[in-house]
Amino acid sequence: MDNSEIRKDIHRVEIVPDVSSLKKEYYRKETVWHRDWKLAFPPSFREVAFYDAANSGIHRADIFTPSGYTIEFQNSPITLAELNSREAFYPNLIWVLNGKKFKGFKILKHLPDVDDPKLKDYEFCHSDHLSMVRKTELIQEVPHPKILNFYHPELQGVKFTSNLYSFCWKQPHSVWYLATAKIIVDLGGHFLYELKQRKQLNGNYAYLKMLKRKTFIDWHTPPET
Repeated sequence: MDNSEIRKDIHRVEIVPDVSSLKKEYYRKETVWHRDWKLAFPPSFREVAFYDAANSGIHRADIFTPSGYTIEFQNSPITLAELNSREAFYPNLIWVLNGKKFKGFKILKHLPDVDDPKLKDYEFCHSDHLSMVRKTELIQEVPHPKILNFYHPELQGVKFTSNLYSFCWKQPHSVWYLATAKIIVDLGGHFLYELKQRKQLNGNYAYLKMLKRKTFIDWHTPPET
């Protein structure tokens, strides 16, 4: 995640100054995980409500930062319609998901840099075992492309990173693979994992990028003066 990215503004809305009654109702329903995350940010960032004149409704951001980023903490699965609705409304949205509730989710192995020029002619296999196939064989529609591991002479010498990981998710909430906003998975502890995808001919390859929880919070919290 890079905080230098161009920020887009929320259009056709205005901030609602007093939503205290909405907050009280919402706090009764939210989980401890949800509340603890919001408490990591200054009070003025929390539960910022926007009136959407176009749809005559109110949108309430879990966190809205002075730099224009919206952070939504999601403890349960959502529908594709809800995903699209929120992503359409908030142009600088970041999802933080409670990964401790994911079933069959497991971090596997360190990965090389997926954009390493040495790997441009190869595609990652969609398997728990870290391996690749030649892109030319996919283009030629070879029925059974040769599977190469990183001991193969063609891939030997490719360096591995310390912050990129493969993972398996046996019972995935597939809607998250369709998100266009950034997705951060919280598995507990001091580290978070950004869910990323490498575009491939054989289907996008999903992987994780590790970052410190404190770093993520600091990125979106201005220093005290």
